Formats: sequence, C-alpha cells, structure tokens
Amino acid sequence: MSGTAGEERELQKKADPADWATIRRFLPYLWPNGRPDLRGRILLAALFVLLAKIVVLTLPFAYARAVDTMAAEGDPKVAAAMAVVIAYAAGRFATVAFDNVRNIIFERVGQDAVRHLTEDVFARLHRLSLRFHLSRRTGEVTKVVERGTKSINSMIYFLLFNIMPTIVELFVVAIIFYTKFGWEMVIATAVTVTLYIWMTRAITEWRTKLRAQMNELDGTALARAVDSLLNFETVKYFGAEHREQERYGSAARAYAAAATKSENSLALLNIAQATVMNVMMGGAMAFTVWGWSRGKLTPGDLVLINTYLMQLFRPLDMLGWVYRTIRQGLIDMAQMFRLIDTEIEVKDAPGAPALVVNRPTVVFDDVVFGYDRDREILHGLSFEVPAGGHVAIVGPSGAGKSTIGRLLFRFYDPWSGRILIDGQDIAKVTQESLRKQIGIVPQDSVLFNETIGYNIAYGRDDAGQDDVIAAARDAAILRFIEKLPKGFDTEVGERGLKLSGGEKQRVAIARTLLKNPPILLLDEATSALDTRTEQDILTTLRRVSRHRTSLSIAHRLSTIADSDLIYVMHEGRLAEQGSHTELLRKDGLYAEMWARQAHEQEALEEAAE
Repeated sequence: MSGTAGEERELQKKADPADWATIRRFLPYLWPNGRPDLRGRILLAALFVLLAKIVVLTLPFAYARAVDTMAAEGDPKVAAAMAVVIAYAAGRFATVAFDNVRNIIFERVGQDAVRHLTEDVFARLHRLSLRFHLSRRTGEVTKVVERGTKSINSMIYFLLFNIMPTIVELFVVAIIFYTKFGWEMVIATAVTVTLYIWMTRAITEWRTKLRAQMNELDGTALARAVDSLLNFETVKYFGAEHREQERYGSAARAYAAAATKSENSLALLNIAQATVMNVMMGGAMAFTVWGWSRGKLTPGDLVLINTYLMQLFRPLDMLGWVYRTIRQGLIDMAQMFRLIDTEIEVKDAPGAPALVVNRPTVVFDDVVFGYDRDREILHGLSFEVPAGGHVAIVGPSGAGKSTIGRLLFRFYDPWSGRILIDGQDIAKVTQESLRKQIGIVPQDSVLFNETIGYNIAYGRDDAGQDDVIAAARDAAILRFIEKLPKGFDTEVGERGLKLSGGEKQRVAIARTLLKNPPILLLDEATSALDTRTEQDILTTLRRVSRHRTSLSIAHRLSTIADSDLIYVMHEGRLAEQGSHTELLRKDGLYAEMWARQAHEQEALEEAAE
C-alpha cells in the first residue's frame, strides 16, 4: 500500500485537541443510553470519590490537632493525642480504600466504553471503500485505532477522578485558608496555582508538537516493519535484508531522535514545576513561622498549611502529565473519530431492497469508470452474461479486465451506466445481498492465518462440519487434508503461505462452493499456477461451475477456450466477441493473442527439451 505520511501530518493538524467536541462525542460511550446499571456504577463511583475527598480534607486538621496537643504546656494529654493519631491513620486507610473501591466499581464502565467504541471503529473500517484501504498503510491505520482506544481509559480516569476532585479541593482549601490565615494566603495560593497551570500548559503545548512528530515517526517505523515482514519472501528473493534493515533503521533512528527531544523537554517541565511549587511551599511555611512568632499561629498550623499544600500540589504536581495525557488522548481520539468520519464511498441507497436472483444474468450497460477522474479505464462498456452461461473476458494487460470484477462486487460504483443482475441495478440493492449471490476464486487466494477448516467454513456463517467436508470433497482437496496429521485443524500460516499455490486455490474453491452462489467469478484463477496444477484446477472449476452462471477473467487464452462466449477487451472497450472458433476465424485481436501465446508455449517446450 502507498505511504501516507503527508496525510498523517494533515490528520495531526486537523485533529485540534482543544476542540472539546471530541470529548462531547465520546461522552455517549461513557454515559450509555439504555444501560441504567452502568449509569448507576458511575454515580456510585462518584460517591466514593466524594467520600475520599472529604476524608482527605479533614486529615490535616487531625494531624495539626495532634501536634498542638503534644506541644501544649503542662501535662501532655497522651490519650487525646493518641486518639487523634489513630484517627489520622484510619483516615489515610479510608482514603486508599475508597479510591480502590471506586476503581472496582468503575472498571466495568470504562471497559464497556472502550469495547463499544472499538467495535464501532472496526465495523466502520469494514464499511469503507477498497480505495481507502488501498491508499492507507495497514500498520498506520491499526496504530491510529490502537492509540485512540488506549487513550479512552486514561481520559476517563483523569477527567473524573483527578481534574474534577482537584477543582473541588482548590475551592475548599481556599475557604479554609481564608478562615485560618486570611486573604493573603488565599491570593498567594491562587497566584501560584495559576502560574503553575499556565507554565505547565505552555511547556506542554511545545511538548505536544514534539510528541506528534514522534508518533508520526513511530507509525512510519511500524508500517515499514509490517510491510517488510509481509513481503518476507520478496526480501529473500532479492537478497535485500540489509536494505530492509537500513530502511527500517532510518525510521527507527528518526523516532529515537524525536523521542529524546520529547523526554528532555519533560525534564525541563519537571524542573520548572518544582521551582514554582517549592517557592510557594517555603513562603507559606515562613508566613506560618512568622505568625507563630507573634503568637497568632500554633505549631499545628505549620503542620496544617504544609499538609494542605502538599495534598494540593500532589495532583498539581501530576498536572503536566495529566495535561499531556489528556491533550495526547484528545489528539489520538480525534484521529480515530476522523477515521470513523471518513466518507463511505459506496453506500446502500436509502430503503434499498435485497437482491433476489431467479435467473442469474449479468449485464454491463454502457459502463464508464476510472479509479481517478483524470484516467478513465472503461469507456462505455456493454456486455451480457446469460443465465447458466460460461462467459470469458480476455484482453491484454491494462484492458480493464480486473476492474470488471471490482465493479461487479460493488467495491466501486461506475461513473455512469448500470450493472444489472437478473434485471436489477446493483446500485439500488443492498451490498450484503449482492455479495451473497456472487462467489469468487481470485488469482491470489489469500487465506486467514487459521486452520484449513476455518478458511473453508468462512464461505458460509452457519456451515457445519459435514458441509465443510462436502465442499472440500467437491473441490478435490479432501484427500490431501485427510493425509495431514491434524487434518482440518492444520494451520495455513500468514496469508496461507504454508500451502502451495494449487492447495490454496482448492481451499478458495471449497470456500466458494460452501457459499453456493448462483454466479461465479473466476478472476485469473489459475494464472499463477504451473501447467499441471492449472489443468487440475481447471477440471475442478469446470465441474463446480457446471450449474452456475460463470464469468472468467483470464489472460491465458487456453484456460477459457471452451467458454460459450468470449469477450475481447482492448483499452477499456469491447473489441470482439464470439466463441473461440469464431474469433480465430475473424483473424483479429483474439487470433493475434492466441498465436502469440501458442508461440511462447512452443518456445518454452523447446527450451525444456
């Protein structure tokens, strides 16, 4: 697939993390309709957040009271001081207990939100057009989805259990400081917190740009690794291991340099935060000592103000990390939502009915199409495949043969003209019903990295084991499977690479037979096979297509010479049509192609001798 680094950069620019519409869009997953159980869990978790915060805000008073009791003149009140200390310890334990009970209650809500959003993204990706998937690197797309879904948990946690409680705590501490220490301490605290937040935001904005660059380079490195490993055999064919290593290494080195800048900027942020926080802490404690020296404050007040500031700055100390996490989470979620919002190129018409096939005829009626507007592939193509007929489409490379199969499956819609099955325009019926009526055996039969049985059963959702065995028998692969130690449970490997070309084709044929469609598309199904295997596969294909309408797209003319009707394409137009014998008599393009291929075959046979 082609690279999309430029598109990824545009995605980063457009995904404005300051756009709170991203959060608003996510909230329905967090507060789902029709799920009172999950909403109840959210409210219960909020209650435990409140209880924990109440305990946290009362603990400094207990701590200060214990200090004042111990510092009081006269006989020390041991029992009172001991009671306060025990209450302080119990309060700290209660805070931890409340926080963890809150997490237990809320965990299902977070996981459910992640699951629903992930399922929505996955479903959307399968609804996008073939053009989208051909223009994007699979590694980069999966990375966008992975980052977006992973950011959800952190977003939920920090928004609900860090930021909101911290805001509440700021207001309560301001009231306590005003009551105990006067407005000077409130103003000093407010100025310090404001400066702290502003400085954190400014430095984090800078860090976010570095992070975005680092993510882009990470995606590039991953995409190159995936691309190289998927083409493992090609790399070996050309002895290009060192080339691939350098190609991946250059991306990895660029990522490492960007990651170094990002981590160094984090150190700068931590130093700046510590400076502001400790200046405030030192000033506040000096103010308390000065008040104590004048008899206005007690030693317990020093403990009180120190404890409150430590509690207040603990979440603020994490503010940079929290802000970065939320900021990056918004970027990642915005990217994922932008992926979801990618326009679906091929859509079902509103209220489209299902395709009903009684007579499986296929008609291309004046079809005009191209993959790009400046390059037209099919120029008013018209032909018909009669019900039960065996029709072939041939032509030189670039004639537009494979495009016919993609249009028939409605991976694309024609610019103009119609494609009819049993007299019904396929653009006006549901895609699901259309694809149920067509089976395909492609040139490169890609299999899932699963068992042979799974790959055959993929042809029909409700297929049983007996159906799978029958399909394997009809595809002439049952004997081969039965000889395997694990039989149908044999793993086929990535893209089916553990099987030979002929074995893969037979599995693909069995899968299509299990689907049992009335229309069969053979898209150069044997062109990648050797002559002997090709003849075996052709024999099987002729047998399985006997009672179906079949359309064969072929480059090798010998494989379709027995077709009822042959259409010859040239530069996106229909040049000739007729049976094999009729086309040879015309002495046109087909006869020229036949003579050339016959000559090439003779040359190969002579070379073999």
